[in-house]
Amino acid sequence: METWIVLVVLALVVIGLVAVVAGGRRKRARQELADAREDALRWYERLGGQVMNLSGDAPAVRQALADAGERYTAAGAQLERATSVKQYELVRETALEGLAYARAARVALGIDPGPDLPPLAGAHAGQLTREREVDVQGHRLRAGPQPGDATPYYYPGGVVAGRGVPAGWYSEPWWKTALVAGAWGLGSLLVFDALFSPAWGDTGYDAGFNAGFDQGYDTGADAGFEDAGDAGDAGDAGDFGGDVGGDFGGDFGGDF
Repeated sequence: METWIVLVVLALVVIGLVAVVAGGRRKRARQELADAREDALRWYERLGGQVMNLSGDAPAVRQALADAGERYTAAGAQLERATSVKQYELVRETALEGLAYARAARVALGIDPGPDLPPLAGAHAGQLTREREVDVQGHRLRAGPQPGDATPYYYPGGVVAGRGVPAGWYSEPWWKTALVAGAWGLGSLLVFDALFSPAWGDTGYDAGFNAGFDQGYDTGADAGFEDAGDAGDAGDAGDFGGDVGGDFGGDFGGDF
């Protein structure tokens, strides 16, 4: 009889502990969801203020504000449907994209762009640092780090169809087809190759990739040889590592 009572008590204790743990998890999940919503709402409302209060007649200003307004509308629709942390994170990302366009509009207006924004999820391709002008199949395109009548389309930087497109101002929104279709058309691919040819050699897509590759390779090589310690005659391998790291990293990165 006593054994039966003990078992019942233990079962009740276990059930109670499980209920407490489950309740704690649900509470944390609700808190995380609420925090994600508030964060998304904060950036969404900030974007709304920018869209409502900025205006200008210059082509670059009008286009940047149109793109910002488009992101504001999209973020609002996402916000209405969001029911998970991930979905609220997507709202936040859309709002940040809109704020990047609003910031570009402020630059085009010649006013203070305001504080820096958190980096966008896909913006790893650097930014344009010099003017570019190319001819693609008899069609002239321009790009550069500053807005102008010839370059009214701003892109905040990101990955388009698997390739990094640097932030900057462009004469045409040639990347939009790939964003909608999910793959480059022949024309957009030719534009990409022409605009971001290694011949430009600045801190845009090409130099950014090469610098990242070289730095990562050199760091790994240095760490490997330092960990090797006193390996006797194998110490000469340091020269070998330097030659391989320099030649392979430079040739491979440049060819890529």
